[in-house]
Amino acid sequence: MDVVEPPRRLSLVHTPRQVVDYALQRRALLADVYSGRVGTMEVCDASPYLLRAAKFHGQPTDVTCPVCRKEPLTRVSWVYGDELKHAAGSARTPDELARMAALFEEFTVYVVEVCRTCSWNHLVQSYVLGTRGLDNRKPRRRTAAE
Repeated sequence: MDVVEPPRRLSLVHTPRQVVDYALQRRALLADVYSGRVGTMEVCDASPYLLRAAKFHGQPTDVTCPVCRKEPLTRVSWVYGDELKHAAGSARTPDELARMAALFEEFTVYVVEVCRTCSWNHLVQSYVLGTRGLDNRKPRRRTAAE
């Protein structure tokens, strides 16, 4: 099982926090698919918007699709947060995430794996980025009266 790591460039800027890994849900769903309890049409239902985001904003992986086994999966990072306003609900590249982590107080990143061939998709991980909770304040200068 491939463990999803938040992009390394982010760890240089800000450490992801509140990381949630959905590997157990993924494993259970795939077991249901392999046993025939769940049909492939039920799990291979990526929207055209997700497939387009995978093409233009996704990060290719070395993991082959667990359903069709034809091509490597692509990971797409989606951002959500009140402070993001119009950018909420959009796909972002790792470089964009690093810039956003320095600009916004807090937002959540959801990483979805998608197969561009059979439309398999699954939420893999979520984590929080941003400047909230970091002590970025410069020390206050003392005045002559102090």
